[in-house]
Amino acid sequence: MEDNTKLVESLLEKATDFGKTSFELFKLKAVDKASDAVSSIVPHSIVLVIIAIFMLFLNLGLAFWLGDILGEIYYGFFAVAAFYIIAGIVMHFMIHKWLKKIICDYIIKFLLK
Repeated sequence: MEDNTKLVESLLEKATDFGKTSFELFKLKAVDKASDAVSSIVPHSIVLVIIAIFMLFLNLGLAFWLGDILGEIYYGFFAVAAFYIIAGIVMHFMIHKWLKKIICDYIIKFLLK
């Protein structure tokens, strides 16, 4: 009888150790995924800021140039704004679902690698 209780205690101790080890492994995997995600977001956000600044100056230059061609500077800004509203509407109705699917697939693939 005493051997059975020692076996049960040993089994419970091993199960407890296994549970603690599994939890520790889960935490380490979560930290690895989080650090991988953050480390990939930082360079992408830097590139995104640089592209945004480039696009800002490109749009300002285009608006001033179009305004010069159209006769009044503010006409150029209206023309650029009209282009973006049309592009936004087209993007929303035409490729919104496709773009959402690509982004979702990328996130799932990134988290499961």
